[in-house]
Amino acid sequence: MMKLAIIGYGYWGPNLTRNFHNTPDCQVKWVLDLSEKQRLRVRSTYPNIHTTDRIEDVIHDHEVDAVVIATPVYTHFDLASRALKAGKHVLLEKPMTSTKDEAVALIELARKHDRVLMVDHTYLYTPAVQRMKQYVDEGLLGHIRYVDSTRINLGLFQTDVNVLWDLAPHDISICRHLLGERPISVQAVGVSHTENNLENIAFLTLFYPENRIAHFNCSWISPVKIRQMLVGGDEKMLVFNDLETTEKLRIYDKGYSVLPESDRDRILVDYRTGDIMIPKIPQFEALAELAKDFRDAVLHGKEPVSDYLSGLEVVEILEAADQSIKQKGREILL
Repeated sequence: MMKLAIIGYGYWGPNLTRNFHNTPDCQVKWVLDLSEKQRLRVRSTYPNIHTTDRIEDVIHDHEVDAVVIATPVYTHFDLASRALKAGKHVLLEKPMTSTKDEAVALIELARKHDRVLMVDHTYLYTPAVQRMKQYVDEGLLGHIRYVDSTRINLGLFQTDVNVLWDLAPHDISICRHLLGERPISVQAVGVSHTENNLENIAFLTLFYPENRIAHFNCSWISPVKIRQMLVGGDEKMLVFNDLETTEKLRIYDKGYSVLPESDRDRILVDYRTGDIMIPKIPQFEALAELAKDFRDAVLHGKEPVSDYLSGLEVVEILEAADQSIKQKGREILL
């Protein structure tokens, strides 16, 4: 049995609490939140869960094996480091930390105290992304040439991070999961239309070896909501539309091949158009799968899907993107 505490009961905390509460071999013992109103919400829904506004109540409770942190990113390092030093396993909401140095320091603490440190990149546990990973690994798409993602909506404006730190962790973590390699450089542009100077629209590009490229369009100021990722291979191409309820994935038997010089007249490439496949995807809640993954890592030593190295790489890329934006889109080497 893993006993845990949820720290933060704002936007994401209730979802985490519900899923861990419903996960076998898990017991949510504490929920910590600074708001008395939120603590009352917890007690009305879960009468057996203790509530507090003091971190000391959680980290000094020897029955608590793990903490799940769903607070603003600027609090992550302090809360997680205190929990790790107290011998607790830690699951952090994305992004992992505010800086690469903080992420590295947490990883060193986790290794020193032999504790699990995970990051909540929920999309990696969705049935659609799991199926995408299967197709890429099986070579169904051929060699992946590019990833093109759009994640836009009207809001929700954040007050502590810009639009890339808010939205891009989803797509960066998916890209890392699918491609299995690290980008060599980052380029980004973005602008702010508010007084806090946090970019509310931004475009991020990741450059990989062998001319592979990934591009992300993130915005809080779009009149339409789009959650779409296109993965282009030299054999087939895949479109993931997260707003679709039953047809989230479409695989297009479309591609091209560069003609040998002897066959070229005025045509450089040969295009191929075939069928469209819409696979049947199972339905389950990704956060429930993440809760099980964290439980299995803590109780059984299983290597988690969304480990701390994934969290670190996302933060490294976001930090480089901020540098690039400040330098008007200059390419930043990783």
